[in-house]
Amino acid sequence: MMQIFLTRIFSFSPGLVAVEERVQVESYDWKLHGVNTESMNFDTAKGKVVLLNYWATWCPPCIAEMPSLQKLYNDYKDKVVFVFLTEDDDPELNKFMKDKSYYYPIYRSLSKHPKPFTHKPIPGTYVLDKKGNIIIHKVGAADWNTAKVRETLDKLLAE
Repeated sequence: MMQIFLTRIFSFSPGLVAVEERVQVESYDWKLHGVNTESMNFDTAKGKVVLLNYWATWCPPCIAEMPSLQKLYNDYKDKVVFVFLTEDDDPELNKFMKDKSYYYPIYRSLSKHPKPFTHKPIPGTYVLDKKGNIIIHKVGAADWNTAKVRETLDKLLAE
């Protein structure tokens, strides 16, 4: 509990990937099982702004950043494709979501993760523009509910 609290205090808004270092997602062909939502193929996210987060219920830095991600999801769920990926089992997931009153969409990967996504270490979060460029790649906890992140999303949505 203390670790989660301290992680929240020291979590900052994630930075942007320098333009010359940006890479594109190689493939959108990725089958995702919806745990608390419809299953989907990631190709439905093509041409859209995406926030992809790898996390687990047993990971203190993941838990620390979840309130900020839930707040961002609350405001952007109709405009941005949110994909929260985990390998946790349903009983733990369902209890965690219910206890915390979270309702963002959770998926499990059913096929190979497209490059350059890496599912370890967690948390790992990617923000993609409409062309599939990785604009933000953050490993470790961050505060996602900041003016900086919101400005970035608004700018990407307007492109």
